[in-house]
Amino acid sequence: MKENDITYKNRGCIFNVYNNLGPGLFESVYEAALLYELNKAGLKVKNQVELAVHYDDVLLDVAFRIDILVED
Repeated sequence: MKENDITYKNRGCIFNVYNNLGPGLFESVYEAALLYELNKAGLKVKNQVELAVHYDDVLLDVAFRIDILVED
């Protein structure tokens, strides 16, 4: 699947979540609903993925956390 196809599906899922839930909820609710929609759309997803930080050939003792990773 090409990037444009993945992006198109992502946006559709985001609109579905917002149209069904509306504004004002916790981020965790939107994340769970979006994961459900992305899976339903047939996309490979992971949530809360850690991303290590390398600096000057050293692995720092911090990490970023990606909320949702779609199709690697």
